[in-house]
Amino acid sequence: MQHLINRMSRRIMLMVARGVLRRVDDQSRLQVLQATFLKGETRAGLERFQQYGYTAHPHPGAELLSLFLGGNRDHGVVIAVDDRRYRLTGLAQGEVAVHDDQGQKVHLTRAGIVIDGVGNPVRFVNCPDLYTDGNLHVAGEVNDHTSTMQAMRDTYNDHNHGGDSGGKTSSARQKMR
Repeated sequence: MQHLINRMSRRIMLMVARGVLRRVDDQSRLQVLQATFLKGETRAGLERFQQYGYTAHPHPGAELLSLFLGGNRDHGVVIAVDDRRYRLTGLAQGEVAVHDDQGQKVHLTRAGIVIDGVGNPVRFVNCPDLYTDGNLHVAGEVNDHTSTMQAMRDTYNDHNHGGDSGGKTSSARQKMR
């Protein structure tokens, strides 16, 4: 009887393992990982389950939590991967963020949504229209396919009107800003 209890206890202990990510195959329908666990145990072919609608390709060295059904170490599944090297800290209670290793993030703060491109462009693709029901504030230049807003301001501010007798009037009295 003690032998059965010991065997069952060992299988239960082997069901959950914390490991370190070594490789990622991102080509299949579920990611397939290789990881090392306690005492240098290396396991390959670990399928990684991610939340629907969210996906990531983690770096080697990230930490993971794996389940081995029935304590059988031949077929594990990874249920969580985290990387303390890149994790955002200091979020207020209830805040959410999507981020990467470069510091790019979409942060749902208590005061509003902040998108940080860390100097990289932010692109909206395959959206024929972009709508806002509020004001648009731009600190930099606004460009379209032919000109900039500043070029339009310069043209407006420097223009003269023809006078009634064919002469010219003064330039615009009110400048476009």
